[in-house]
Amino acid sequence: MSDARHKARLVLTGHIIDSMILPQVMDLVMDLGGNFTIEELRVGQHKTDTSYCRMEVVASTAQQLDTIVKGARALGAASESERPARLERVIKEGVFPEGFYSTSNLPTEVFVDGSWIPVESIEMDAAIAVDRRARKARCIVFQGASPGTEVVVGYEGVRVTPLERSRKTEIFSFMASEVSAEKPKKVLIGAIAAEMKNIRHEGGRIAVVAGPAVVHTGASRYLSRLIELGYVQVLFAGNALAVHDVEAALFGTALGVNIESGAPSEHGHEHHMRAINKVRAAGGLKQMVESGQLRSGIMKSAIEHGVDMVLAGSIRDDGPLPDVITDMVVAQQQMRGKLGGVRMALMLSTMLHSIATGNMLPAGVRTVCIIPARFFVPPLQQEVRLALPLQFRHADRPRVFVAPISSCRRRRSGREGNRATHQATRQRQVPPA
Repeated sequence: MSDARHKARLVLTGHIIDSMILPQVMDLVMDLGGNFTIEELRVGQHKTDTSYCRMEVVASTAQQLDTIVKGARALGAASESERPARLERVIKEGVFPEGFYSTSNLPTEVFVDGSWIPVESIEMDAAIAVDRRARKARCIVFQGASPGTEVVVGYEGVRVTPLERSRKTEIFSFMASEVSAEKPKKVLIGAIAAEMKNIRHEGGRIAVVAGPAVVHTGASRYLSRLIELGYVQVLFAGNALAVHDVEAALFGTALGVNIESGAPSEHGHEHHMRAINKVRAAGGLKQMVESGQLRSGIMKSAIEHGVDMVLAGSIRDDGPLPDVITDMVVAQQQMRGKLGGVRMALMLSTMLHSIATGNMLPAGVRTVCIIPARFFVPPLQQEVRLALPLQFRHADRPRVFVAPISSCRRRRSGREGNRATHQATRQRQVPPA
C-alpha cells in the first residue's frame, strides 16, 4: 500500500463471481468513495475451477483507502503483497491490546513468520491469540486474555474466506429470503429432517436452542422424541424451558394452562412455582429423574440420553432451578465447550439464546430459526444482521427462518406486536415464569 499515492492492489481468488464476492468488493469500493481498475481477471471455465482477480484501488485520502481495504479484507480480498500480522502482548488480565483484530465467524487465517496459520475455534466478536512456538492461532474472549499472550492487532496479515454459494438448489438458500406464510412448510420441514438424518449418518452433532414456547404449544413431546431417537446431542435453554417442562410433567399445565385442553387450571398460576420447589427439594433435575419423580418431558429425555445440556439463567428467573447457571461468563464457557462437531443448530422460539449461540458457531453451521409469530421474525433477522460483522452479512450462510404460527396477513410492527402480546398476557392473568 502506498500512502503517498493513496493506491492499493487487492487480490481475490476462489469462486468469486458466482458467489458474488467480486461484485460485493466493487460495490464496497464505490460506496466508500473510491475507484478501482481491474488489472487482471481469470475466470474459471468449469464448476470446479477457481477464478482470480487483481484490482487497483484508488482513494482521495489515506484514511479513505484504509477504510476501503479493511472492508475488502472482510469480504475475502487480500493485499497483493501481504505483510505479517502484527502481534502485541496482553498487559492486563482480561484486556486486549488497543486496536486488536475483532473476529467474524468465517474461516480465518493469520500470516505469521512467513506462513498462513488457520485460526482454531473461530467465533464472532473475539480476538486472535497466536502461539509462535506451536505455530497455532485460536480465538479467545476477554476472559482468556492472560498477561503475556500475543494477540493480533490491526487488519494486516489476516485473511478471511467467505462462504461460497452452493451451486445446487437447496432448501436452505430458498428459505433464507423474506418470510412468507405462502412458502411450503411441509417441503421445508421434510428437507430439514433429511439434512438431520444425513448429519447424524456422517457422525455430526445437532444442537437445539429452545425457549418455553416449545412447552406452551404442546410440542415438548416431539422434542423429547427427537432426543430419544438420537437427533439432539446439545441442548441450550434458560430456566423457563426447564421449569415449564417440569410443570407440564407434574401438573399437565404450562403457565397454569392445561396443555391438552387449553383451559386455565384452578390455582394454575402456582404450578410453576411448585415445580421449582420440588426440583430444589430433590437437589436438581438429575435427582428428580433418578428418584422417579420426573417421569416425562424434555429434561428427562435429555438426562437419560446423555445430551450435553446448558441452562443459562437471566435476571427475571423464578427460582432458579439448581441446574441453572447464573454466572453468564461461566454459562458462555460451558456453551462454547459443548459446540464441537455441531453441524446444525435448531433455534426454537428464543431470541437471546439463539443470538448468543449464533455468535459462537462457525459460519458453515446450518441454522434453522423457528419463530412462533410472524411479527417477531423481522426484528430477529434485523437484530442478527446488525449484530454480525460485514463479512457475515454478505456471506451465504445456510440458514432458515420459519414463522409457523400466525393468522396475520400483514406484518405487524414491533410496537403492535408488543401491545398484542401484552394484551394477551393481561387477558390470561397469569404471571410469567
